[in-house]
Amino acid sequence: MTRATGSAELTVEAFLDNEDSNDIRNPIHSTAFARRYGFRGPLVGGVTVWGWATPAILAAAGDAWLDRGWSEFVFRQPAYPGDRLQIRVHPDAERDDGAFSVTMTNQDGIDCVVATVGLGDAPWLGELRAPRRLDAAPAPEPKPALLLETAPVGADLVPAAFPFSTQDARDYIRESQRTDDPRFTGDRPRLHPGWITGRVEELLRHNFALPSSMHTRSRVQQLVPAYAEQTLTAAATMIEAYERKGHHIGVFDCLILGEDGTKLAHMRHTTIFRIAPPAERG
Repeated sequence: MTRATGSAELTVEAFLDNEDSNDIRNPIHSTAFARRYGFRGPLVGGVTVWGWATPAILAAAGDAWLDRGWSEFVFRQPAYPGDRLQIRVHPDAERDDGAFSVTMTNQDGIDCVVATVGLGDAPWLGELRAPRRLDAAPAPEPKPALLLETAPVGADLVPAAFPFSTQDARDYIRESQRTDDPRFTGDRPRLHPGWITGRVEELLRHNFALPSSMHTRSRVQQLVPAYAEQTLTAAATMIEAYERKGHHIGVFDCLILGEDGTKLAHMRHTTIFRIAPPAERG
């Protein structure tokens, strides 16, 4: 059990956890595709970047954050391989609920991620919707495109199953986090917050033919301690779809369920499902 210190800092050098290739599942993480859309290089996945803040959050807030804690984070700027991210966690002086402020700042002094985290229930937890369809099922065939004009706002997605073994947990930590934290690699590894948050993008690809996407913000409520060696289910409902600066954006409320049906996490996930070329962004 980690004892909370109230504040913590950590420096991480950003890296890609997959091959830099146009044929990867989400090509915004490849050099050629990302540059075509106006970025200077391949974008590191948002959930991967957010996961790197976990050690500092645990140092500041303690293990209770994993048991029942919350986070709200926004990606203000992309993180690129080779960026040096300074992660700072400290009590938020502007709040009276014991929450912590989190920033992930690159070598140029730009805040790539700005977040607030806290213990217990988030003040917005009651705003999240729960999908009614909770049983995992095969992906639709053929998968439909996710388009602004036909986006299934108000409808549940097809839930997806995610078997996750102890070895899977260790592989995730080795490849995406590059730490040896025994909480996530031991005999009974916990589910890492980055992996939990990443289930929504995987769920979207279970439901739609999605050429590329960019995760922009999340609210995540961890409800109970969650562990590997089970098959998890991700279920979601689409809350909203809109256009902003040429981007087409979707908002989804998602539940992560344990093998026995226990609700492990409840999230609101916002993602760009159609990335606007530079000429369309104004």
